[in-house]
Amino acid sequence: MMIDLSTIRSLELIQNITNVKSKDCLFGLLNETLTPMGSRMLRSNILQPSTQESILKNRYKAVGELASTEETFFDTRNALKPFLDIDKLLTNLIIQPTQPDIQHSEQSINHILMLKTFVQCVGPVYEALSGARSPLLVDIRNVCRPNNITPTLKIIGEVINDDVTFQRSPLDLRNQRTYAVKSGVNGLLDVARQTFKEATQDVHQHVSDINDQYEMQMETRYDNARRYYLRIQESNLEGRTMPDILINCYRKKGYIECQTLGLVKLNQRIEDSHQEVVLMSDKTVTQLIDNVRAEIQPLFRVSDSIAMLDMLAAFAQLVTTSDYVKPEITRCLAIKSGRHPVHEKAHSEKFIPNDVYADKQQRFQIITGCNMSGKSTYIRSIALVTVMAQIGSFVPAQYASFPIVDQLFARVSMDDCIEANVSTFASEMRETAFILRNIGKNSLVIIDELGRGTSTRDGLAIALSISEALVESQAFVWFTTHFRELAQIMNERAGVVNMHLKVDISQEDKMVMLYKIANGFVKEEHYGLALARVVNLPPLVLEVAEKVSKTLQAQAAAKKKSSKSFAIARKRKLVLSLREVLLQAQESAMQGKALMEYLRKVQEEFVRRMDCIENEADDSGDESVIGEEELNENDDGRNEDLEREGEFNEAEDDSDESEMTGTDKTEMLV
Repeated sequence: MMIDLSTIRSLELIQNITNVKSKDCLFGLLNETLTPMGSRMLRSNILQPSTQESILKNRYKAVGELASTEETFFDTRNALKPFLDIDKLLTNLIIQPTQPDIQHSEQSINHILMLKTFVQCVGPVYEALSGARSPLLVDIRNVCRPNNITPTLKIIGEVINDDVTFQRSPLDLRNQRTYAVKSGVNGLLDVARQTFKEATQDVHQHVSDINDQYEMQMETRYDNARRYYLRIQESNLEGRTMPDILINCYRKKGYIECQTLGLVKLNQRIEDSHQEVVLMSDKTVTQLIDNVRAEIQPLFRVSDSIAMLDMLAAFAQLVTTSDYVKPEITRCLAIKSGRHPVHEKAHSEKFIPNDVYADKQQRFQIITGCNMSGKSTYIRSIALVTVMAQIGSFVPAQYASFPIVDQLFARVSMDDCIEANVSTFASEMRETAFILRNIGKNSLVIIDELGRGTSTRDGLAIALSISEALVESQAFVWFTTHFRELAQIMNERAGVVNMHLKVDISQEDKMVMLYKIANGFVKEEHYGLALARVVNLPPLVLEVAEKVSKTLQAQAAAKKKSSKSFAIARKRKLVLSLREVLLQAQESAMQGKALMEYLRKVQEEFVRRMDCIENEADDSGDESVIGEEELNENDDGRNEDLEREGEFNEAEDDSDESEMTGTDKTEMLV
């Protein structure tokens, strides 16, 4: 799936817009990984979700097995915890420096120790997946077979001591480097190690002598800059002055850190002996790395497999802690009780789920509603759960099915671009132009209140023309707007559905946001004024606003009556909707009596809605039945273009409920 940079930012796929350190983004939600490789793979999958159905189904099976098999799940998570960043390590092993120095020699030993630790961690993963049954987990287990890593482990074992491992603390790591290469390889190497050992013992004896002489309780500490140094609590001094033997003293959080001249000399002696050990080991370690490079190809495969397993285990972790469901891959987009994954995390008890349904006959959905009614959250949740489904994750819903989407576009931000000297409207148009140039029939687009950055008339005109182009593209589009005229005009087009977010406005001008999606246009009028009353604008301002609103409404009021021509268009669209339902029934798992009962209900519903359209047409008082040819002539050629696609225009007002709704179809599928 292709996702452009603007969409990545707008949907907060990788980082939160308000606070870049916050985990309130899709990546922060899904990132339950335990290894650096798994985290990187998750990030790359979010930025470029898969479009191959076979890959996604194998991931669903693997996540489902991990989530349902407790022993395999916990064994896998425990086996993943010790892994280091093998991708970075293998890259460092491949690169050869032009001018090696002592630092490179030290790092070479570190890399060998890290590689040894990594190879030793692969075995527990193989054992954890011993009972795996899903194809993807079986493939990962086969890559992690012992015979794939035995050659590398054998090469390392011939040179490196068996009890030496990679350590994270500076002191332990230096000690491991010193004793990494086996004894007997070089006689001078053993002498340098003995010098290192004796100097280290002298440090501890030196500190013990100081404590006895001055009756103090000093502790030995180590860091890469100062090497060994002394630390004492301020409370242990009890008003005494610091001994003159202590140098380089400074206070730090209730402690005094210092050194002595003798300790500085011992540090230098230890460092010299350590460097001698490293330089003497360098030739042996360099030859070892050359031998490892010949066996490095299987290690890359193991690294990729560990990263994939870590990502799948992270998805399974979410399934076990959240109410997620395995998605299906179908021709339509249907979500039952879907939730915004990120908002649900922050408002788990208050978040209200919603249904979503879209197919080729309901591909362009216009969402209207009051301010703060949840329109933006609704369309964002559709895009986010689509991304989740196409990376192999389960989704927050009771039921979910998705078509394969190859492009995702989002025009939801409302910001100026000062750096590029672009206003809000210019930025909006630039992003929309990019969408129109690249959109395809398998794309998914969400657009939030297009045209609000300019005048009402120009904004409506641009929003209408762009909507026409998006309908022609055959893509799945969710389009939120406050332009009621846009919803009414586009309602005549085939493939267009009007939805709204419910809100309850009482006679006392109190607003209650219900956050539930419903069919048709938004019925509440002047909801902007109602919201203004809620926020306590001055009464005089509200009074003037109400007068102006009534005047404008009286001037623009024009009732559009239904006609037989529109009834013909509605009938044809209802027939096309019936075709989609029958195709879905054919692809479903229903058989026998269950299928017959379902088809009988569909037939009854179809007949009832056809009769409803006939009755509404008769009640309209339109006595002249306009034929199909006359309708094409009177509609400026628009229906002629639609007939080439096998579709016809729809004309419904906001109270029309005579068509099969998306919610009905979702319930039938479930």
